[in-house]
Formats: sequence, structure tokens, C-alpha cells
Amino acid sequence: MARLIYALNVSLDGYVDHDAFAPDSALFRHFIEDVRGLSGMVYGRRMYEVMRYWDEEHPEWDEAEREYAEAWRSQPKWVVSNTLDSVGPNATLINSNVEDEVAKLKIRLDGNVEVAGTVLAANLGDAGLIDEYHLYLHPVVIGSGKPYFTRHRPPLKLVNSEMMSGGVIRLSYVPAERGI
Repeated sequence: MARLIYALNVSLDGYVDHDAFAPDSALFRHFIEDVRGLSGMVYGRRMYEVMRYWDEEHPEWDEAEREYAEAWRSQPKWVVSNTLDSVGPNATLINSNVEDEVAKLKIRLDGNVEVAGTVLAANLGDAGLIDEYHLYLHPVVIGSGKPYFTRHRPPLKLVNSEMMSGGVIRLSYVPAERGI
């Protein structure tokens, strides 16, 4: 059975904004390896549209960016959207019964499946489907944006903290009632 992990970069004041800060090269290398090790990814529409950048080649990319694109393209993706009619390569559209479909994915797959998208993660968390929360806490304050947690969450239990490069700390939490 797969574990569903909500993982995103977040500012010290709790916001997700992919234009306000970015990983350094060592953290980017971590993300390459992370994506390679996944069983798949579940995206909300807006996050999927951001990540579609990796579907096309860009001549200005360095080797690490090409590696990330290759890893990202190779992973199966499920995109939750009521507005999209189709999705790109290696992606499946989910436009109804979202919680049921994601629960079936968890049963069918092994390993880790990452969730990206704040509203999607809130809905899946409300349904009790998120097994772990990974906050890549960057040492920046941006003052506004989309919050990592869009709604109240039940108590969480810290299960790991890891100092990454660039002053980033990865905090790993599980719902407190589940423990570890």
C-alpha cells in the first residue's frame, strides 16, 4: 500500500510561492532523487500547470534540470481538475470521486506518492488520506501568497527534521492520532 505525502517548499511564514524562492543546486539534487524514488504524483490543476514546464525541452537547461525533467516525465501523474479536458503525457485526469480515486491509488500502488497542491492536499487531509506532511522550510519571509495549510489541520506529530542545504529544513509530520 502506498503512502501519500504532501510535500512542498514553504517560506518561514507559511506560504508556497515558486517565484519567490527556489532550491539551491544541492537541494535541487535532493528533489531529483526524491522524484526518481516515487511511485507517482497527484497534482491539483494549478500545480500541475506549473509543473508542465518539465514536459518540454528548454535549450538553456543545465544537466541537473535535464535530469529532473527526465525523472518527472517518467513518473505517472494523476491530475485532479474539474476544468481541464485533457492532461499531458504519462498523466491521468481525475475529475470526480477524487477521494475514492486517490484511496484506490493508495491500495493499488506501493511506495510513496507525493501530493502537490494546497487545496487538493487540504481535501485529501480532511478525508484522512495524507500519511505524511513534508515542509521544506526556506529561510525567507514573503508576507503573502498561498498558504501551505489552507484549512485547520488536526494536531500533527513531528517525526523527523533534517537540515538541508541553503538553510532549508525539511520537517516531516504525521497526523498525531496515527503516530509512527
